[in-house]
Amino acid sequence: MEIIAETFNSPAANGRTAERARLGAIAVVGLGYWGPNWVRNIHQSGCAERVVACDLDAGRRDRIAHLYPATRVTSHFDRVLADPEVEAVIIATPVGTHYEMARRALEADKSVLVEKPLATSPAEAAELVALARERERVLMVGHTFEYSAPVLKLRDIIASGELGEIFYVSSTRANLGLLQHDVNVAWDLAVHDISIILMALGQMPERVSCHGESHYRRGIEDVALLTLHFSRGVIAFIHVSWLDPNKIRRTTVVGSRKMLVYDDTAPQEKIRIYDKRVDVQRYYDTFSDFQYSYRYGDIQIPRIEETEPLRLECEHFVDCIRTGATPRTDGLCGLRVVSVLHAASASLRDGGRLTPVEVPRVALR
Repeated sequence: MEIIAETFNSPAANGRTAERARLGAIAVVGLGYWGPNWVRNIHQSGCAERVVACDLDAGRRDRIAHLYPATRVTSHFDRVLADPEVEAVIIATPVGTHYEMARRALEADKSVLVEKPLATSPAEAAELVALARERERVLMVGHTFEYSAPVLKLRDIIASGELGEIFYVSSTRANLGLLQHDVNVAWDLAVHDISIILMALGQMPERVSCHGESHYRRGIEDVALLTLHFSRGVIAFIHVSWLDPNKIRRTTVVGSRKMLVYDDTAPQEKIRIYDKRVDVQRYYDTFSDFQYSYRYGDIQIPRIEETEPLRLECEHFVDCIRTGATPRTDGLCGLRVVSVLHAASASLRDGGRLTPVEVPRVALR
């Protein structure tokens, strides 16, 4: 049996709601930058009877134990896997450990949520997808922005056709830091924009090119520009940087009828729709009659009710475990994003050469 990795979930496919039931225990492995946010959301949502927090660093464990006294802390991953009450494991460890820890958790018959990216290669990601299917466990990837209300609104606006035919997407994600030691800026930051763009457009790029440079740590680029080429001439540009004086989280979508700007740093009004476009005179007799006209219309700001995306992601993970539903950001979603990053890395090492994006088929073992 084979799973075709190119199939996308439709916007309505995950609209199913379920009566929420609590899990016995959820374990969060990795209590560095992001793991404590998972511990907080599990406690606040009440989606598990017990929370287990695992990290090698005693200071991190002590901090979680102080903030959440009911949490059981441990430094032993093996004990987490051996605990029969632990039904799900959330992995928020360094990227290079994602595959091995997720594999071991699935083999221990735990459902697994892996923070982005799912793995460091398409082959590893595909193996995790196959293993989850074989063990009949949920495999979900922490593409948190896909649970963000403004991003979901962006997707719906594109799907509605309000913008017209999509010409291009341009995303910038920049800040001063945080420099990483195990992955470059594309694997750290562009992973967000890739997941957003793939979901919003509902298709995979055919080819990718990537240029970048490392200024502080050899072989780990701190600034990069990715170009994704889709079918029908649609193109997407992603600029990511750890070396920028300003925090920028902005995506522009340009269509044949209207244009949209999503600014995640805006305190309010994160999405603006601009009634701007270029019109071409449909009929003309001679080349000298050929003219462009420019439309400058109104700006529309849609109302968006926001909830913390991580809270929604947490509840969705538990719902999928309880009901057997396919997660919105399932293993195949993670595999597609890793495949784009893998092609970008190959392009980067080859001087920015345009590189095909190849998503492996996933065969059950």
